Formats: sequence, C-alpha cells, structure tokens
Amino acid sequence: MHQDHLLSATQLSREDIETILDRAAAIETNLDGWEAQYSGMVLGLCFFEPSTRTRMSFDAAMKRLGGRTIDMGSVDNSSISKGETLADTVRVIAGYADVIVLRHPSEGAAKLAAEFVDVPIINAGDGAGQHPTQTLLDLYTMRENGGLDETTIGIAGDLKYGRTVHSLAAALTNFDVRQHFISPESLQLPRNIRYDLHESGAEVREHTDIKPVLPELDILYVTRIQRERFPDENEYQRVAGQYRVDTDVLSHADDNLTVMHPLPRVDEIAPEVDDTEHAAYFEQAHNGVPVRMALLDALIQGAK
Repeated sequence: MHQDHLLSATQLSREDIETILDRAAAIETNLDGWEAQYSGMVLGLCFFEPSTRTRMSFDAAMKRLGGRTIDMGSVDNSSISKGETLADTVRVIAGYADVIVLRHPSEGAAKLAAEFVDVPIINAGDGAGQHPTQTLLDLYTMRENGGLDETTIGIAGDLKYGRTVHSLAAALTNFDVRQHFISPESLQLPRNIRYDLHESGAEVREHTDIKPVLPELDILYVTRIQRERFPDENEYQRVAGQYRVDTDVLSHADDNLTVMHPLPRVDEIAPEVDDTEHAAYFEQAHNGVPVRMALLDALIQGAK
C-alpha cells in the first residue's frame, strides 16, 4: 500500500485491500505476538465525535503492536472549546504522535487536516462522508464468511447520511459483486455517490422494500437510521423504525445469509437475531483490531 494517508475508500485498489486483509489474517493467528513491532511509536486519537468501537480498537491495535496512544479527549475538555481550529489542533498533535486517527462531524475534515501535517492521517469518519477503516474490516468479515467475488450484497437503512455505506459501496466496485440498496426514498444514495458507482461500472439497484430482494442475498448489511445527521427531527421521525430485521423477516432469506451491521444498533436488528447463524456483527466489530493493526503497519512502513 503506497499511501501517505487513508482518507477515503476510493483510494484503495483491489491490491491494496487484499494486501491489508491478508496481513490482518496473518496477524489474527497470533494477536499477542507483535508487541515489539512498533515499540516507541505513538498513535494520536483525535475524536471530535463520540466513538466506542473505532476509538478502542485503534487503541488496542497500536498497543498490541507495541506502541502507545495519546488521546485528545472530549471536545469540551480540549482547546477546541476555546476556538482552536482543526488545522492548529492536528499540527500540535502531529508533534506528539507518529500517526493520527481523526473523526470529525464535517465532511472533508480529514482531507483538510492532511494538508497541514507530515504524519499519516487516518479518517475515522468525517460526517456523512467516508469511513474507510470500517470498510476494511467489513470486507475482511465478508471474506471470512464466504468470500468477496460472485457475491450478492444488500445494503439497507440510511444510505443518504451513512458514511459506512458510502465507503463500502465504493470499495466493493473492486470485486465481482452485485449490490442492492434498500432504503426509504428520502434516504436513498446521494446523487454523487450513485454517479461514482455508475462511473466505476457498478449497476445500482435500488429498492424500498427489503423482503422481495432478501432471497437473492448472500450478505445483508444493515445500518442505523442516524438521528444525529438529520437537519429536521420530523424527517427522522417519518423514517425511524421503517426497517427492522427479526427472525420473521429472516425466514424469507437463504439459510446461509450473513447479517452484518457496523454498530451501534438501535432497533433495526432484533436481539433474537443475535443467537442465529446469520449474525456476524459482533465478529465484525472484533475484526477491527487485526485489520487496524494491519493498516497501521502498512501506513507506518510507508511513512518510513
């Protein structure tokens, strides 16, 4: 992987993806065997929005590689609350850390930050834009549950504001997959995302009902309706709870269907699904550590 930063899934070629996933698979066979890999290296965690899985898995990944982490902490307890700009914040943190993981509510924030620093920036989510490291662990999970080529994938829920969806849809164009997008009309893929998919040769199939397409799917990727992204609470209330996957819905699916979710979930997947053979979302979350270890390894080696 020959990149200074990871800002968008559109940067990733099939070769890049397979290199990282292969490295993650090797790492996963012995998660505790890498403590001396990056002794003395420091990862800066710079989160302007809440996070559990992304923040903690990056923290665990760097520590398992033998490095250390420093954390900006909450926005309220940082100099951002005094009016410090993003550019100044990342310039300062770049003086303390060898790599920066950045989450920010504004689309394009990671790209902007990368213009001001010489250390690698990893986009951990920029508003409704991109979340490329989530995509890498999603692809890893898909590969572990049946493969990436000759696969039919349904992506359901918030396709308008869902950065995990935007990243995943772009990355999947590197593989021989059929993509179905299931959402309310008001939450369909943004025009620019749809255009980019068409330009890459992907055929975009859009639906408003999940049940008719379910029997065709090998993977169902469910996303949360993101209340915090809606400019209008009434718009959110009109679509909240529209898609709920439970065992009754899954009775229409193939027995080998894999159900994924980037988490956190609210009510879009019933708890009863957790105990079925379909559920892969907790495995998906656990895969964040080896995949992010592999990514850190690739970026640090590239920076060297």
